[in-house]
Amino acid sequence: MPTEALLARFLDDLAPLRPLAVWAHGSLGGGDYQEGRSDLDLIAILPGPLTPAALVRLIALHRRLRTEPLAGKLHCSYLTPGTAADPARSHPTWAHDGVRRRPVTPVTRSELHAFGRVLHGAPPAAYLPSVPDRELRDFVAADQRDFWRPAVDKERLWTRDVWVDLGLLTFARATVTLRDGRLITKRQALAELPALGAPGEVVEDVTRRRYGEQGPGPSPDRRARLTRAYLGPAIDALVAGYS
Repeated sequence: MPTEALLARFLDDLAPLRPLAVWAHGSLGGGDYQEGRSDLDLIAILPGPLTPAALVRLIALHRRLRTEPLAGKLHCSYLTPGTAADPARSHPTWAHDGVRRRPVTPVTRSELHAFGRVLHGAPPAAYLPSVPDRELRDFVAADQRDFWRPAVDKERLWTRDVWVDLGLLTFARATVTLRDGRLITKRQALAELPALGAPGEVVEDVTRRRYGEQGPGPSPDRRARLTRAYLGPAIDALVAGYS
């Protein structure tokens, strides 16, 4: 299986840096992983410090992985025991063929505690404090209000599959978190969307594309119109209800 081969090589190549833990979150942790479609979202705890020389070694490691199938989908944030606990801190992250700095969000931290997959070493609880319920809910509401709601107004984005899929699925997941205080997978979010009033033909289109089913779907322009017409008022109502 290409995914398991890639993970095995990644762990072997990372071993000289003496990782204390490596975890998977997202689809791979939550049991909704689809090979070739889903990203491989990882967190590694290194002894540190993450000096410029250490970052050069990490960049070289990821570049060597390019020969492996699916390597472009492997993303990993690098933390140390001294930096892991701070939710506001940004960490070096390999993603999209380069290093960026990103925080490990309350959603990711909560996923790791709820259903993170331990690939090596200690479990998430050894380095990450649990996320208070209010902190998780506040983050989810702010993400809908500050990122997704302005994005709905950018018409050009919504002819692309990724925006339709993530926009709807993230909204459904946010709704369940704010309503019930729990996290759900993307597949579970798809099942929630009809009851939340999402346009049926768009939900069917997302399902077909994500799970390899055949059949016609709406045109990109129609799908964009339906999605935006639904998401704008839905996000407004969700955020207002939480506030």
